[in-house]
Amino acid sequence: MAMRQTPLTCSGHTRPVVDLAFSGITPYGYFLISACKDGKPMLRQGDTGDWIGTFLGHKGAVWGATLNNEATKAATAAADFTAKVWDAVTGDEVLTLAHKHIVKSVNFTQDSSCLLTGGNDKIIRIYDLNKPEAEPQEITGHTSAIKKALWCNNDTQILSAADDKTVRLWDRNSTEVVKQLSFDMSVSSMEYIPDGEVLVITYGKTIAFYNALSLDMIKTVDAPASIHSASLHPDKDFFVAGGDDFKLYKFDYGTKEELESYKGHFGPVHCVRFSPDGELYASGSEDGTLRLWQTAVGKTYGLWKCVLPGEFSSIWHGIGKVLTGAWFPPDVMLGIHAKEFNLGFISPENLVSHVLRVL
Repeated sequence: MAMRQTPLTCSGHTRPVVDLAFSGITPYGYFLISACKDGKPMLRQGDTGDWIGTFLGHKGAVWGATLNNEATKAATAAADFTAKVWDAVTGDEVLTLAHKHIVKSVNFTQDSSCLLTGGNDKIIRIYDLNKPEAEPQEITGHTSAIKKALWCNNDTQILSAADDKTVRLWDRNSTEVVKQLSFDMSVSSMEYIPDGEVLVITYGKTIAFYNALSLDMIKTVDAPASIHSASLHPDKDFFVAGGDDFKLYKFDYGTKEELESYKGHFGPVHCVRFSPDGELYASGSEDGTLRLWQTAVGKTYGLWKCVLPGEFSSIWHGIGKVLTGAWFPPDVMLGIHAKEFNLGFISPENLVSHVLRVL
């Protein structure tokens, strides 16, 4: 019997969630930041979705958000014509970078010394965070608003996607275009996977994979609905995608077969990303929530706890009367979703009350 996917719902935002990003794995776990049109980006514990703090200071919708690998710095891009750098430990604003139009994208170099921005003024900017008073390096060429700008190839090159229906690969030093892809429609999202140099692009109902250095196509996959975002698992076994029909789709990367689809959001899915350990993926939606989904449904991880039949039998007598008429086959694992009830770790003494509430 297959177990049902039960996502963890992360509430708190009051408007659509339009971007999210994970940190790398740190001694304290990994972290998740979300960008929302309510102008209040939030930081959460990555494996549980537990709220840590809200970055206050923007005066407009926040379109982009990112963390450095160590989760010590955050950056946000907003409709108030600014990008901001934050201390992700204290929540303090460190730097405000004024732009000439709405900012849509922010991305740190691997050493966190530089910040890459892009937005509606069609200009890619590189800020040296060690010299905040210095003017940024500017790269021009796009003819419409830039949706995403990402470092690649050990920060020696830059990938950008814009509403001019192109994706461009730039040399950081010369600021010249190295390669360019053109599409029949605007690209809706772009993800860069350093391990293996894979670029994931979505447009319309298509999820496309390219070599990030040559921009040679690897493969394309057609989805059942218009897709806004896709993410490739760190092991490259499968990928997930979400879009207009409120669903999350999981595909086999090798065969391109659709493996599963889940509906949990109550609005279009704007962004989806795998965690750095690949154990879960997060989605952000028009409905104002983030949801965390298990990669391997039924596995004990984070706030998902599973109780084996042998462990369950010790408390069976105590709840036997309540469970009259209910039967669990001996080979079925009972999934316990702790987050819904804020129970934390499911222990024998609180399992009884949990089961009673579920039934």
